[in-house]
Amino acid sequence: MIIPCIDLMGRKVVQLVQGRDKAIELDDAFAVLEAFQGYPEIQVIDLDAAMGREGQPDIVRALCSRKACRVGGGVRSVERAEALVRDGAHKIIVGSAVFTSSGIHHDFLRALATRVAREKIMIAVDTRGERVAIHGWKETLELGPRDVFPALEPYCSEFLCTYIDAEGRLKGTDLDWFRKLRSLTALPITAAGGITSDEEIRALDALGMHAALGMALYRKIFPELFSKAP
Repeated sequence: MIIPCIDLMGRKVVQLVQGRDKAIELDDAFAVLEAFQGYPEIQVIDLDAAMGREGQPDIVRALCSRKACRVGGGVRSVERAEALVRDGAHKIIVGSAVFTSSGIHHDFLRALATRVAREKIMIAVDTRGERVAIHGWKETLELGPRDVFPALEPYCSEFLCTYIDAEGRLKGTDLDWFRKLRSLTALPITAAGGITSDEEIRALDALGMHAALGMALYRKIFPELFSKAP
């Protein structure tokens, strides 16, 4: 399954390269959602909330009312996860809060499990150089997916795995890396980061993985914007 990404920043839809440089900016999130109506699910990330700034819960809520949305960005507390459930999120993506600088934040996960159903929770395990990266990919842990998947599986129904090294570059992803990830867990995996071609999407589908698409899909649906993109 292809899952289009709607990343929100400053009440606009953006696409960033390597989580930093803004390549695309669109004013109307609902027009973007309309362009993605043919896809069964949408991934919505509130980048402002993820960066500790004031988020845009009203836009997220409205998107969730119109389409099945998996929502993340700034989910640092059980209360925030519960609020997203109330706002109609199909699934909640939890990332950095799952980890500490030394490992897995078990207390947070146990508290989350008592208040939000496991089938609602996705855990983001993003990697740079095969190690888990957190806090906007600014901190890299001395841990890889092999170290964390077994402990995280009881708390989630799916993993979101971004291959940061290729993210936003439109130069392709690392299918060998995703094959390694597939061997580590029986849970569903949504792959992200640099997925560019139909061949890569088909290869991921053959592995039983969903593909979260950002820049590549925007290039296809909004080609007029790419004269501005790096």
